[in-house]
Amino acid sequence: MYHPTTLLGIPFDANSSFVLGASKGPAALRAALHNGSANFTNQNGLDLSIVNFWSDSGDLHFPSDDPEQAFHTIKNSASQLLDNGQRLISIGGDHSITYPLVAAYAKKYPNLHLLQIDAHSDLYDDFEGNPYSHASPFARIMERGLAQSLTQIGVRTLTAHQRAQADRFGVRIIEMKDFDVQDTLELEGPLYISIDLDGFDPAYAPGVAHYEPGGLTVREVLTLLDRIKVPIVGADIMELNPARDHQGMTAMLSAKLAKELIEMVGKA
Repeated sequence: MYHPTTLLGIPFDANSSFVLGASKGPAALRAALHNGSANFTNQNGLDLSIVNFWSDSGDLHFPSDDPEQAFHTIKNSASQLLDNGQRLISIGGDHSITYPLVAAYAKKYPNLHLLQIDAHSDLYDDFEGNPYSHASPFARIMERGLAQSLTQIGVRTLTAHQRAQADRFGVRIIEMKDFDVQDTLELEGPLYISIDLDGFDPAYAPGVAHYEPGGLTVREVLTLLDRIKVPIVGADIMELNPARDHQGMTAMLSAKLAKELIEMVGKA
C-alpha cells in the first residue's frame, strides 16, 4: 500500500549567491528521467512505469523574482497538495525554497524532523544581506520552530558563524570528515529529507553552483537512504544547475534519486 506521491518542479533560483541556473533543474531532471537511457525500475526492483501511486504535478510559475512572493506561492501550492493527500518530492531550484516547503510540511506534520544532505550547513543568519539566501534556509526553519530536529550530513565547509548557529538551534552535524555510512544513524519521524546535490563529491555531481571536493559518493547516499527506518513523508532535490553539468551526469543522478525517493516517500 502506497500513499499518493507527486513530483513538484520549483524553477526558482533568485536567491543563489554565486551563479544562476538552478531554475533549469526541474526540466533537466525530467529530461534525464524520460530520456530512455535507463528504465524506470529502482534499485529495490520497483518498476515505476507500471505503478499508479505517483504522478507529476508539473512546475510552479513565478511572475517575479521577489522571494517573499515566491515563497508564498511555494508554501500555498505545497500546502494544497498536502491537504489533498499527496506527499511531495520537490525539484529545485536553489536551496532557499526548502524553507517554504518545510513551512507547508510543518502545518501538516507539527512533529516534523529533518535530514539534510549538503556540503554546506546553510545556517547563515543573513548571507550577503539576503535573509532568504540559499545559504540561510535552515536558519529560517529552525528559528521559526518548524522542525523538531535537524541532522546534517556531508558538511565540509563549516564556518565559525554556522557552527555557532548550529549550537544555537541544537543542530546535529555529522561533518564529512567524521562520516561513516556504517554508523547507526538515529533519526526520528516523520522525516523530511532535503538533498543539496553539492553534498556529493563533484566527481559525481559536477552540475552544481558550488564545487566542494571531498564529498559523498552516490553509493554512500543510496545506502544511507536505504537504511532509514522511520517514515519519510517528503523530500526535495536541490541545486541542479544544467549549465555547469557534464554530459548530463548530475541530471541522471538526480533522476536516480527521484526514482528511489518516490518509493521511500510513497511507502511511508
